[in-house]
Amino acid sequence: MKHLIGLGLLLAGVLYPFAVYAGMAHFAPWQFALLLGGLWLGRALTSGGKPGSLWMALAALAFCGVLAVANSPQLLRWYPVLINSFLLGLFGLSLRYGPPLVERLARLREPELPTAAIPYTRQVTKVWCLFFLGNGLIASGLTLWAPLDWWTLYNGVIAYALMGLLFAAEWLIRQRVRERP
Repeated sequence: MKHLIGLGLLLAGVLYPFAVYAGMAHFAPWQFALLLGGLWLGRALTSGGKPGSLWMALAALAFCGVLAVANSPQLLRWYPVLINSFLLGLFGLSLRYGPPLVERLARLREPELPTAAIPYTRQVTKVWCLFFLGNGLIASGLTLWAPLDWWTLYNGVIAYALMGLLFAAEWLIRQRVRERP
């Protein structure tokens, strides 16, 4: 059930800009809030004490509550900013309280991570923090000042393309770093 809820949140996040763009003519903001709130409530109930899961779920539920009460189409557009804030918080707090999130992910694949790789994973975590900060600021600006189609294009396509480019660039750099003696 936990994996199904996680998949639902992932799909909701990826498809959200398109759902807002196409769905605003057919659904009220409070209906979006109910759907998102249900997913986040499920996440809160099945998190199993994962670091960050409970506070993120509570913050998302608070957002959904405000969205449901306000029933504001403009408020719908703040969800990508919230998600970028969550990711920035997770990556940033891992730098402070360690180990860095990228190191944790690397250890899933390579449990005996070489000591020399640890500073690299810290730097990559910092890069992701900058990405989520910039992405959140752009999403905020588009929410405040851009038409809905620009907001949808950026949050539904461009942001994911930039994320993919960052993944690819990091992978290429990692290959070069690994080749060094």
